[in-house]
Amino acid sequence: MITAIYASLSALLIVRLSLSVIKLRRKNRVSVGDGGNEALQLAIRAHSNAVEYIPIALMLLLMLELNGAPKILIHILGATLLTGRILHAMGLPAKNLKKRVLGMQITIYLLIGLAILNILLLFPAFAGALKL
Repeated sequence: MITAIYASLSALLIVRLSLSVIKLRRKNRVSVGDGGNEALQLAIRAHSNAVEYIPIALMLLLMLELNGAPKILIHILGATLLTGRILHAMGLPAKNLKKRVLGMQITIYLLIGLAILNILLLFPAFAGALKL
């Protein structure tokens, strides 16, 4: 199952972002919340944002795979998801607006594309064309 690769890599990204939050909490001695520390606020948002977007994208990707979409399409979409999430995760704490915006654009357009493809797969004519 191809989606398992991207789910696993996404999980590692989430763990990495979580460890960044933990490191900053320890450094700034903040057990709950952000303690008004901007770096911690940004790290928390980078982690939270990944947790907010990755699950729905993976669910839609899995539905495409289970409905027989071509393997190469699943790989392209999975790699696109990771690219968008990594760009956003790098851009937010670094206050790099270009990376952050590009990461979000990739993610939002990917979600729209995944949703549309899944809806179109409900129609036999399109489903047959996609599987060719």
